[in-house]
Amino acid sequence: MANRTEPSTRHYDEKLQSILKTAARIFAEKGFHRTSVRDISRATGMSLAGLYYYFRTKEELLYLIQEQCFLTLLQRWEKAVSAETDMRARLRIFAANHLSFFLHNMNEMKVMAHEDESLTGEFQEKMLVLKRRYVKVLTDLIAELQEQEGGKKMDVRVATFAFFGMMNWIYTWYRPMRDLPLAELIEQMLRIYVFGILNGSNVQEPWLTRPPEAGEETFSLWQNLP
Repeated sequence: MANRTEPSTRHYDEKLQSILKTAARIFAEKGFHRTSVRDISRATGMSLAGLYYYFRTKEELLYLIQEQCFLTLLQRWEKAVSAETDMRARLRIFAANHLSFFLHNMNEMKVMAHEDESLTGEFQEKMLVLKRRYVKVLTDLIAELQEQEGGKKMDVRVATFAFFGMMNWIYTWYRPMRDLPLAELIEQMLRIYVFGILNGSNVQEPWLTRPPEAGEETFSLWQNLP
């Protein structure tokens, strides 16, 4: 992180978020390595000196974007799941949190997927801690669900990354005007993952569907910005 005393002001936080939002868009369009800080300076209308007040290097900027993504995912998960004890319903909540976050923040999702190995040193180590914390949430969910359901146990690591694999590349093919609405997309992915392609459509279980009181939330990672 940059060596500075951070003013605890709303203006500072909003300005930093605005920079991160713009940088995420440019990284998604051009790629991290093909983007210069001058590109971000032009897009934000800020001087290089002004930008370097908020971050020290371009790599730190990438780290801050990825950190914000994972912290938001974890915070939203913890809030959403706090009152739910049914393991299958918890799996649905995890999928809903993950998919809704990325469908509404496609630039950030593309950056996280494509720039996974662009961080080095301390930034890479810090990000690995956050990633492992997030992956462990799903790993524990699957392990507990298998324990609860009984039967033949699947390899938890394979099961975990297979589920992430289903969800993480939706930005390459999902088109809101053509494909299923978010709630139906979540339900169908869960049916395929838990019950398979051949039998999944025939299963009728209440935990698969969104609760009636749940609204269709649309949000940006940078919620306070235009």
